[in-house]
Amino acid sequence: MNDQAETASCADNHNPGLLTMDDARTRIVSSIEPISEQEEVGLWGALGRVLAEDIHSPIDVPPYTNSAMDGYALNSHGVEQGATLQVIGTSWAGKPFAGRVETGECARIMTGGVIPDGADAVVMQEVVQREADTICLQRPVRAAENVRPAGEDLAAGARVLGKGQRIRPADLGLLASIGVAEVTVTRRPRVTIFCTGDELRAVGQPLKKGEIYDSNRYTLYSMLERLGVEIIDLGVIPDQPAALEKAFGEAMKGSDAVITTGGVSVGDADYVTGMLEKLGQIDFWKIAIKPGRPLAFGRLGEGRFFGLPGNPVSVMVTFYQFVQPALRRMMGETPPPRILLQIPSATPLRKRPGRAEFQRGILETGEDGTLVVRSTGHQGSGILRSMSEANCFIILTEESSGVEAGELVSVEPFQGLV
Repeated sequence: MNDQAETASCADNHNPGLLTMDDARTRIVSSIEPISEQEEVGLWGALGRVLAEDIHSPIDVPPYTNSAMDGYALNSHGVEQGATLQVIGTSWAGKPFAGRVETGECARIMTGGVIPDGADAVVMQEVVQREADTICLQRPVRAAENVRPAGEDLAAGARVLGKGQRIRPADLGLLASIGVAEVTVTRRPRVTIFCTGDELRAVGQPLKKGEIYDSNRYTLYSMLERLGVEIIDLGVIPDQPAALEKAFGEAMKGSDAVITTGGVSVGDADYVTGMLEKLGQIDFWKIAIKPGRPLAFGRLGEGRFFGLPGNPVSVMVTFYQFVQPALRRMMGETPPPRILLQIPSATPLRKRPGRAEFQRGILETGEDGTLVVRSTGHQGSGILRSMSEANCFIILTEESSGVEAGELVSVEPFQGLV
């Protein structure tokens, strides 16, 4: 069941029963215990997983002193501009030169090649003149020039990645560079989802008057999949107490978290909050934000319960602001810093005091080359197009009564959220 349309009311200005956004987020996250179970995964399956322990390098990276470019390896001591050196061999990447470079000698060397014994510098091939098996230096050479020492990137025993870190593509390359084939990660949270509403129909079915397509399961499923959890989808549950009780009972079995959409407001067909009170425990269900005031949070069985509003924008706002931080905590992830920018608004923004608002915006480069943000237009909680067109949230505080064009506003980019 979709939550009721958000219209202006005196409750926007004063409602002592509403939790502030920060208080709600703090209460939710602080009540979550990280999952203790761990598992071993290979690198190919490690992207997006959260490390359960620190990783230290078993080797130096690079493991040997090598050349930073193509050129000639030599001993720089006493070598001056105009000196002539004898080329005595070649050090290829993966095929080192076996001899020793003495005074007056050099070895041809390729990028990544091992620095031969006796050499301490590499001169670029572009600054020498070669004739047959000799080179003439066109300038002086410094010790350690163009040389990458062993352990320059990582020394053996150094901490490479930390417990609680989510593994990114660069991290996978780093792990491969130290020869680590498997890592210990936290078990994925098992998250059960379902949507409620007699009006919801599956995509592909014909719509009758008063019916709408179920979009919330697609956005919710996608946000959870990107976060990297195990998803159990129970589909759409009608607004019937018996059907909801059955769904709640099934969701309680082995779930670390249960997320529903719709049915948490105060309408005659809104049964989710009452069912949570009957079968579990409800902590709170009203937050001073817009969109998304009705949000039920509590416990169901051994897992946590999140009853999100039914309007599609409200689902996404409440997921990113409350559910995602909680699930990251559950996964044992070290919280990433929240990125909030102060950006001039290109357009006036209307707002009533009383609730923090997450308006959808487009962050772009203005005519003078600096960043500005503008509204996507109509901000109704049912306008899912506003989320599709946006690339950021424009966050207006509870006390704000709107802003004029040119005023600074807090902007939270979607990059890192979605």
